Amino acid sequence: MTTLENLRSIFPQMVETRRYLHRNPELSFQEFETSAFIQKKLTELGIEFKVMATTGVVAHIGNGDRCVALRADIDALPIVEETGLEYASNNHGVMHACGHDTHTTMLLSAAQILKQQESTLGGVVKLIFQPGEEKTPGGASLMIAAGALQNPKPEIIFGQHINPDAPFGEVSFVAGPMMASADELYWTIKGFGAHAAQPHKGKDPLYAAAGLVHHLQSLVTKHRNPLLPGVMTITSIHGGSATNIIPDFVEMKGTLRSFDEQWRKEAWAFLEEHTKLYCALHGCEGSIEILKGYPPLVNDATAVEFARGVALSVLDSSMVSDFEPKMWAEDFSFYTQHMPACFWMLGGRPSTMGTMPGLHNAKFAPEEKAMITGAALLVETAKQYLRG
Repeated sequence: MTTLENLRSIFPQMVETRRYLHRNPELSFQEFETSAFIQKKLTELGIEFKVMATTGVVAHIGNGDRCVALRADIDALPIVEETGLEYASNNHGVMHACGHDTHTTMLLSAAQILKQQESTLGGVVKLIFQPGEEKTPGGASLMIAAGALQNPKPEIIFGQHINPDAPFGEVSFVAGPMMASADELYWTIKGFGAHAAQPHKGKDPLYAAAGLVHHLQSLVTKHRNPLLPGVMTITSIHGGSATNIIPDFVEMKGTLRSFDEQWRKEAWAFLEEHTKLYCALHGCEGSIEILKGYPPLVNDATAVEFARGVALSVLDSSMVSDFEPKMWAEDFSFYTQHMPACFWMLGGRPSTMGTMPGLHNAKFAPEEKAMITGAALLVETAKQYLRG
């Protein structure tokens, strides 16, 4: 029986697992019940595991000197679900709107198949069930610090993410930069409050903020090599409370994203310097706090070539495609800094839909049959790598 056939035979179990996880989502670093559920499933399969970073779980299948790692994220998002599904979230305001319930299910299902074939693996498969992908500093960084990539140390790591833009079961790959770094930006602009009818007696932080929004765009338009992708977007401005009061301060928020680590560091310096200087032109004091987030996700070319080859050995070639890099962020990027890695996208759009609600949308509902393909690729990448 092929891996795909094996997984089709346990598909009802996969659906049951996924729907349980979907009904019971938990926020980043609060995945206590999710972690307990994963531990229970692994125990039932006879797979040894350790708990790391409070809610993370690392398990091992097989024996030998060689090791390959497979990773899934387990957290949900602070979103009120609007799918209307019979298995919609029971935790109001929390939803698996990014597909992590499917990611966890696919890794658990892959574990079941790999455990059945443990004696023939020719090495160790490390299973990483990781918390906190959706929240800085990223569960991946905490899992690595806790020793998730040690004892044994993997030679390579694979991961995947559901993709609502592609038909279910299609897998797509890209070598090199795939997703961007992501830093959170928080500005405070301090002025001096006054009556709106006497602006000359105050220092208007709203006026400074309005100009600062335009000025900082020059970071992208005039200070970045146009051949290097980069985004700086201000997404929130708050200040003032009445029509006749110039406020004392304004707060702004935004994001900085890049594929290039050097430009990212240069951008940090630019934002700090220009925030201070521009606000000073208006008699205000400007400061920025940069919450440094995930690095760029850069796939190893050899790892991608291998994983694509595995996909072509399992699927029809029409279901294997190229992925266009996105300015999204993903903390799988931390793993790529330690070893060769390949992260691929798995199509999740139902065949009845030309388009579907995207990631982080309250109506996000991928096709569950996509999990068969995703789990099969996890199984086969691990098996074929260890046998190579």
